[in-house]
Amino acid sequence: MSTTPTQESLTARYRDALLPVFGTPQRVLVRGQGAHVWDADGTQYLDLLAGIAVNALGHAHPAVTGAVSEQLATLGHISNFFTSPAQIELAEQLLHLAGAPAGSGVFFANSGSEANEAAVKIARRTGRGRILALENSFHGRTLGSLALTWKEAYRTPFEPLPGGVEFLPAGDVAALEQALTDGEVAALIAEPIQGEAGVRPLDGEYLRAARRLTREHGALLILDEVQTGVGRTGHWFAHQAVEGLQPDVMTLAKGLGGGYPIGAVIAYGPAVHDLLQPGQHGTTFGGNPPAAAAALAVLRTLHEEHLLEHAASLGEQIAREVMALGHPLITGVRGAGLLRGIELAAPIGPRVVTAALEQGFIINATGPTTLRLAPPLIITAEQLATFTAALPALLDAATEGGH
Repeated sequence: MSTTPTQESLTARYRDALLPVFGTPQRVLVRGQGAHVWDADGTQYLDLLAGIAVNALGHAHPAVTGAVSEQLATLGHISNFFTSPAQIELAEQLLHLAGAPAGSGVFFANSGSEANEAAVKIARRTGRGRILALENSFHGRTLGSLALTWKEAYRTPFEPLPGGVEFLPAGDVAALEQALTDGEVAALIAEPIQGEAGVRPLDGEYLRAARRLTREHGALLILDEVQTGVGRTGHWFAHQAVEGLQPDVMTLAKGLGGGYPIGAVIAYGPAVHDLLQPGQHGTTFGGNPPAAAAALAVLRTLHEEHLLEHAASLGEQIAREVMALGHPLITGVRGAGLLRGIELAAPIGPRVVTAALEQGFIINATGPTTLRLAPPLIITAEQLATFTAALPALLDAATEGGH
């Protein structure tokens, strides 16, 4: 007589079968619907992380499952020796939403790290040797994207990394101007909101200055919108909150496929479009028909259900409500739309995450003092209110747990 595997037995099998790069999983999840997931023991959780800003439409959304199923039943993988109507339409849609000028183009990858790898190769093709990145940045874990990532703990075990990368203080216009003066900088890469650093937005004036200075000195401006793109912040892309700001290159992933792996690079204008020539980059799976179909379904649903407006208004509401709690451990709420960082007065973030999970909420801590919320864009005000109501008790429990 067979028995249903339990959380405990599945976790033991995980330890025996997988490499330990992620540590022990917090739970074994077996099912999802909307903004909720269930573990192997049947416990329900409100998912306020959405697979780290990935599941824009939540779990098992019929638009995504239907599009992928229909596409797989028609045409699955074909390689990039060929193309498909879905791939072409998705590229056209992204160029339109990005407001990209004539002569722009898209490259499809499978992840944010891969998209950033392609962006680095575009920058290298300028013939210049230096790339600027920002302190507290995170751009991925492949060697090229890791070279752009600030955190020493991620970098040191894998050095030497690809060279030529220099880090500048985020928001420091003078430091940026000085770094650009020798005319040898290929590109500046920046996240409009530094997600892994604790949901820290770059100031609009800094982004405008970055655009002006890179243009003046012949360098590319690359905006990493892997976490912030595709409606997450209440705009299609976070940088669109800064009027008139247009990068030379933008990278996307996470929310684009609604849970189906896909990344993208947008090159703005013919000069950037032509930097990568045939044979200089490639991918086996990038932009495959099912992934493109999933992304088209996500974009269409975000538009038809007005989910960008929903993310913008609900994000402002939860920021107000969290601050209105008046809890002494809450010192601020950062971010935009439904990408929010709750700043704490004490280094109890990981303990709050554990307490939240025990009470049926999935969140994460980007550091000891920051809780990150990145729920599905379909989440309701009522669902979010259950977390806000529970938060004071979670903070208190985490504080008591530290004594």
